[in-house]
Amino acid sequence: MKKTVPFLLAGALWAAGTLGATAKPNVIFILADDLGYGDLGCYGQKIIQTPRLDRMAAEGLRFTQFYAGSTVCAPSRCVLMTGLHTGHCTVRGNGQGPEQTLDADEPTVAELFKQAGYATALIGKWGLGDARPGLDHALPTRKGFDYFFGYLNQVHAHNYYPDFLWRNEERVPLPNVVELAPRAYAGFHGGAATKKVAYTHDLFVQEAFQWVRAHRDQPFFLYLALTIPHANNEARNMRGNGAEVPDFG
Repeated sequence: MKKTVPFLLAGALWAAGTLGATAKPNVIFILADDLGYGDLGCYGQKIIQTPRLDRMAAEGLRFTQFYAGSTVCAPSRCVLMTGLHTGHCTVRGNGQGPEQTLDADEPTVAELFKQAGYATALIGKWGLGDARPGLDHALPTRKGFDYFFGYLNQVHAHNYYPDFLWRNEERVPLPNVVELAPRAYAGFHGGAATKKVAYTHDLFVQEAFQWVRAHRDQPFFLYLALTIPHANNEARNMRGNGAEVPDFG
């Protein structure tokens, strides 16, 4: 297996700029949603223990000046995927429909990796396109990813126990039972689980391991876009007792 370079919130766009080098490192880019640098022990946080991430920081490279493209989900991910400054991006906020969708001709870092001979996969949250007509040009499988498993819509991604996920462009049913929120946001009804069986982030990690093993003999780029530790905002509107936070069932 070739050398694998894991990154947490950094490095994928830099790596794409070095793909002309003779040795092609494998790249795993892990994105945590709604996680600030001050939440990690390696940056001085004392209350919550983060030993695995602290170890990654100790054994790797820890940035002290690195910025997300925006303070909210969709534009931040647009910056990450396109390499553009926030002011030049198609997606400028967490709007609805086209306002939260990449343009058809907007290149992504995944497309650059593919051009360089890499296998590419996104596992987790996309948030930059949807399966609805008029938005499906920006599905992950049409924006440079050979393989996709996860959430398309960011509101859907708030629920850690949804009743379905997406594999490539097909819905995959899950055994969870979901109560839908009364109002849609960004064209999608979110919700909260009333029966929790399959925890999505266990599925994502399992899927990531399987995909890496299957592609270990070729250069690969894996974008592991986790929703944790983001809370389920829709549950607050449904139940009036605060946002539902991630748990393990």
